Amino acid sequence: MIRRHKSFIEKAIDRITEPLLSRSSYSQAGEDTILRFLFHDFGKTFISYLDLGTNQPKGDNNTFLFYRKGGQGVCVEADISLIPKIKKARPKDKIINAGVSVTEDKEADFYIFDVPGINTFNREEAEQRNNSGNHKIVKVIKVPLVNINDLIKNNFDGYPDLLSIDIEGLDLAVLRSLDFDRFPIPVICAETCVYSENHIRPKDHSIAEFMITKGYEIYADTYINTIFVNKSWFYNK
Repeated sequence: MIRRHKSFIEKAIDRITEPLLSRSSYSQAGEDTILRFLFHDFGKTFISYLDLGTNQPKGDNNTFLFYRKGGQGVCVEADISLIPKIKKARPKDKIINAGVSVTEDKEADFYIFDVPGINTFNREEAEQRNNSGNHKIVKVIKVPLVNINDLIKNNFDGYPDLLSIDIEGLDLAVLRSLDFDRFPIPVICAETCVYSENHIRPKDHSIAEFMITKGYEIYADTYINTIFVNKSWFYNK
């Protein structure tokens, strides 16, 4: 009971007193503070989001800051063991236990590692990490799949303000499957570096090259993630 009251008080104080450009961040490399600055420039305070590959509901998460500020959205996470934790931390969000499909398949093998943050549907990626790194596959399970366009159509009035995507090796494939004409999401934050167990993480430029063809440009880059803005939205508000 005390913990619940404390959490309520913290959120209330946070919404009322925290400076708009506060340094408080829950993202891996401060991406959420950059995103908040961007949306603040547009006078947007309520942010809707689609979080693909939520993993941890608070730490290393790009949307929790917006949740704390009164935003709301959909969190999609394939690892069923993380679902109770996400639901507890974010009861106002819709939580979906699924992977994101890039084919017509209704389910797929999900490779569970001894560290949840590197779980993946990508078999080649999983085997490479298992064989060359310090972390190992502990089990493989079948997980239901949902299409990104269906996720948006069924859960948003139009489309979200923000798409955050971190799905370990399938980010580009899922972005390619997104119907940008139907869902011109204003801001997209995607992981754009290659998995590594040390500070040397080769940059993957393929996502940026693709996003440019879809009418987006780079707003910011933290090396780990790149924030893209829809030019039609950014230059016409």
